Amino acid sequence: MSSRRDFLKNIVGTSALLALSKHSFSLTDDAEEAFIDKLLPAIKGGGFAMADYWIWDPSVIKGEDGKYHMFASRWSKKYGFGNWVTNSEVVRAIADTPEGPYEFVEVVLPARGKKYFDGCTTHNPRIIKNGDYYVLYYFGNNYDEPNPSYSENVWESGLGQKAWMHKRIGMAYSKSISGPWKRVDQPILNPRQGEWDTSITSNPSPVVLPDGKVYLIYKSSPVNYNPPLLLGAAQADSFLGPYLRLSDKPIFSFHSDQNHENDVEDPFVWHNGQQFELIMKDRYGKICGEEGGGIHAYSKDGIDWHLSKAVKAYSKTIRWNDGTVSHQANFERPFLLFENGKPTHLFAATGDGSESYQFERTWNMVIPLRG
Repeated sequence: MSSRRDFLKNIVGTSALLALSKHSFSLTDDAEEAFIDKLLPAIKGGGFAMADYWIWDPSVIKGEDGKYHMFASRWSKKYGFGNWVTNSEVVRAIADTPEGPYEFVEVVLPARGKKYFDGCTTHNPRIIKNGDYYVLYYFGNNYDEPNPSYSENVWESGLGQKAWMHKRIGMAYSKSISGPWKRVDQPILNPRQGEWDTSITSNPSPVVLPDGKVYLIYKSSPVNYNPPLLLGAAQADSFLGPYLRLSDKPIFSFHSDQNHENDVEDPFVWHNGQQFELIMKDRYGKICGEEGGGIHAYSKDGIDWHLSKAVKAYSKTIRWNDGTVSHQANFERPFLLFENGKPTHLFAATGDGSESYQFERTWNMVIPLRG
């Protein structure tokens, strides 16, 4: 019989095992069903798409009207896909069922002027219900330069990097799913100079805890927009804040001093009544075995996290409900819809294309969950 270390090596690979040992992560011995085994065939033609826009960042909630409302990011296809960092805006779409298809309703968080931290771009929406309020988290940014032209490649001109470094988590709230939305005028979480999260705050993933507090995972990095990308945790007594870090160190850190290209992003966190769980993207595939695949983890306190025994949470290879199978260019920004306290549908941003981020079109897809 192989040793536990050999067992871990077979599941996550040697490089990931070294990272796990270094950062005191562990794999569970529970016999619960693997998250990836809960995924049913994805809905062909479901989700949310717009012909003239790049679509990303699904976040869905059931409104007071009984319908399903998706908050998403969009930006014109007159721009390249890379202009998410300079031209995205948060919108709302609606459907009668979780599967959709969703129909565009309105722009929720438009550009509001460069005097605001989120004056140029809004992106990464995450919607929750907290008491009487719908609370919408996102990141916003601004930049001093003129808005890019349709022909400008913002990452070649340097504007993309400047806009990326101005990413800050914001928040808006409303008593109705259709607004009006009150946007805060300052970020709810700022970078800390000289710390691991010195560059940005983005990728907000909030959850309301049983005691009413809000737990929030966020993404940052110690060196500009280069790897490693790291995740931290903060908490607030109310959605209005203040949001205080729960740890001075990142809650996930898989890289080594010799190799920074082993990191994670796109967390979705929830609390199952007993403990925290999350799924997130394995950027380089050195943890779950697939570049851009998903990881499942759990935690008792939201600080000390452990990988599940069945590490992999999802794949870019998709089974569709018409019997076909495809390998998507990307499968990102996972989001779970909960009904009666149980996750029922997995949403993700995806696209058709020959390779990662080389898209012909993008949309937010939906996968029903078994049980």
